[in-house]
Amino acid sequence: MILRLFILPVFLAFPALCHAERVTVFAAASLQTALDVLASDWADQTGDEMVLVYGGSGALAKQILNGAPADIFISAAPEWMAAVEAAGLVTRKSDLLGNSLVLIGPKGTSAPEPLPEIGRGTDIASQLDGGKLAMALVDAVPAGQYGKAALETLGQWDGLAGDVAQADNVRAALALVSSGAAPRGIVYLTDALAEPGVVVLGQFPSDSHPRIVYPIGQITDRAITASAMDYLTGPEAAKTFVAQGFVPLPAP
Repeated sequence: MILRLFILPVFLAFPALCHAERVTVFAAASLQTALDVLASDWADQTGDEMVLVYGGSGALAKQILNGAPADIFISAAPEWMAAVEAAGLVTRKSDLLGNSLVLIGPKGTSAPEPLPEIGRGTDIASQLDGGKLAMALVDAVPAGQYGKAALETLGQWDGLAGDVAQADNVRAALALVSSGAAPRGIVYLTDALAEPGVVVLGQFPSDSHPRIVYPIGQITDRAITASAMDYLTGPEAAKTFVAQGFVPLPAP
């Protein structure tokens, strides 16, 4: 009898452990630094777990369309969200963040001041010095698609296409430059700010490529999913995104 009375209060003291829930977020790789922080904060505040799956937006969208168990999808381009929405899988959506596109080099590369805008006269080819220009997949990953569009607008794509080293996602392209495997790369500004092994050498004009928009979509109709959506689109998360270089977009 004494043993039973001792065990019962211990069990009742931890009811939250029996009710913790998980919400799975499929997110563009460029969001990793910010979302890792937010997921940790979310767990501290709620006792629930935010499981993060990162990758190229196109690959993630295809996985969701094939039945992958995502509760929330954050894409780095509207067209991939539109594909998931067209399949009837999105119950709630908004434009979450904006970003910008930059040219980077490995740490130690001399960076001009003030930071120039990349233009038709910027000789990116000569900066490669026989090496490669690291980019995310130019036909499937938003960062690569934006980068290709910018180079086409500036009349540089034809001269650089043969020297592009394509990576599965933007963080993989970033790693090629930070490791010294590629002398130059095109990534989002937020990626460059998150990686001390690279320096920003110039920024692409915003009108040289489609507007960079990260839409967020709710997929499952669960209370935990709605709560996570509210958190990720709320003012607390916005502060974390701003600290990482993103630009929060106004609610519609």
